Amino acid sequence: MAGLEEVIEGSIWARDLSAEQRARVRAETTLRSVSEGTFVCRRGEPVECWIGVVDGLVKISSVSAEGKAVTFTGIPPGGWFGEGSLLKPDPWKYDAVALRASLIASLPRATFAWLLDSSIAFNRFLLMQLNERLGQFIGMLETDRLLDPEARIARCLAMLFNPHLYPGVERRLQLSQEEIGYFSGISRQRANQALRALEEGGLLRVEYGGVTVLDVERLRRYGA
Repeated sequence: MAGLEEVIEGSIWARDLSAEQRARVRAETTLRSVSEGTFVCRRGEPVECWIGVVDGLVKISSVSAEGKAVTFTGIPPGGWFGEGSLLKPDPWKYDAVALRASLIASLPRATFAWLLDSSIAFNRFLLMQLNERLGQFIGMLETDRLLDPEARIARCLAMLFNPHLYPGVERRLQLSQEEIGYFSGISRQRANQALRALEEGGLLRVEYGGVTVLDVERLRRYGA
């Protein structure tokens, strides 16, 4: 597990902060461990912090009053989320749940607001973050409505290789077939079939406890 110093220094948004700004961020950011199935944040609760996934995996989802669930995305190590919610006075609009034991970093709302007021570099980072997030969700909507399960799995995996949103992702993804199914919106059984088809096409290799991506660009273009 990474320590707080390593978390801050390894975050791309912190690289261009001044020494004073990094010192305050280190002093006010906290780390906490959450167990599998635990809420990292919950719909309807006040938004008190910006959240980073240091280790583990977090699912961003929502459940309707009728019990229908939808998964928006997954946040792997190195990803931060909640910036849009912090820019508004509203409570959380979604749930974030740890799919496995995870280490979570929390940057308080007041510190986030201070960085907005004092760092041009941080503002530039957030513009890029929000733009990349918008592009990701537009792509997910297109994938969900237009593509078959194989293409949905391919595009879902390719989205994790976004160097701005998820700088810590490596070619070997420690994602179970069930987790990949969650993110793609398809059943575990169908996800297994799709992964085997992608493996036969030479795009990835299915392994115990995860998959190794062999060709990110072909995954991005799959089904086009």
